[in-house]
Amino acid sequence: MDAIILAGGLGTRLRAAVPDVPKPMAPIAGRPFLAWLIEYWVAQGVQRLILSVGYKHEAIRKYFGDAWGGCPVRYAIESQPLGTGGGLLLALTQLTPRAATLVLNGDTFFDVSLAALRDAHGQHKAAITLALTGNRVPGRFSGVELDASGRILNLAARSGTAAPIVNGGVYLLDPAALSGETSGVRLSFEDDVLPRLIASGARVQGLVASGRFIDIGVPKDYRRCQDWFGKLPGARVVAAKY
Repeated sequence: MDAIILAGGLGTRLRAAVPDVPKPMAPIAGRPFLAWLIEYWVAQGVQRLILSVGYKHEAIRKYFGDAWGGCPVRYAIESQPLGTGGGLLLALTQLTPRAATLVLNGDTFFDVSLAALRDAHGQHKAAITLALTGNRVPGRFSGVELDASGRILNLAARSGTAAPIVNGGVYLLDPAALSGETSGVRLSFEDDVLPRLIASGARVQGLVASGRFIDIGVPKDYRRCQDWFGKLPGARVVAAKY
C-alpha cells in the first residue's frame, strides 16, 4: 500500500519551542516527529511513501533521502503553497496504480490499526474512510456527525466546546473519488475537499478508534509528545540535528 504524508506544515505556533523547520521535522526524543510516524506505518505494511512537501522541503529530503527503513520515498514538491487539499492532489499524480491509498497528517500521531481501517473501508465500499477519535481539546478539531452505520453525514466547524468524536487525521482514500477536484490551486482537504465529497453523496465512512492520539501543533502537546516517544526504543535525550 502507498501512503501520502501531508508534510508541508510551517509550524508557526511551535516556533517558541522548536527550530525553524517544517512542523513534521520538529524533534521528538532526538528524532524528527516524521521519522516516528513513518516507521509506525511502515511496520503495519506501507510499502511506498509519497511526502507532500513545500516549506523547507530540502530539510526533509536531506534527512529521509530516497528510502527509509527499506521503504521507497518519493516527494511531491509544491512550487507555491497549495494547502492540504492541493498538496494531496499533487501527490496523487505519483500513484501507480491509483489504488486505495493511506493519507496521513504529518503533524498527527494516531495509533490506528491499518487492517481495521482497510476492513471498514471495504465493508462499506467507501470512497474514503476517516479514523476518528474522542476529542479532549475544545476548539482545535472538527467534530463529525455519524449515522448508525458510521457513515459521516456532516463535518462540524471548530467551536469553543469539545466535540465527542473528531477527525484524527488518518484516511484511507480511493483516489478516483477526487477526480472532480481542480489541481494546482490552494485547497484545504478538511474544509474544502471533504465537505464537497460528503455533499456529493459519496460514501464517507468513519471508524472510531481508541488508540493514542496527539497533534504536535501547539507547544503543550509537543511537550507531551516528548514524554510519549521518549520511552520508546530509538529515543535519545539529545536534540536532533539536521
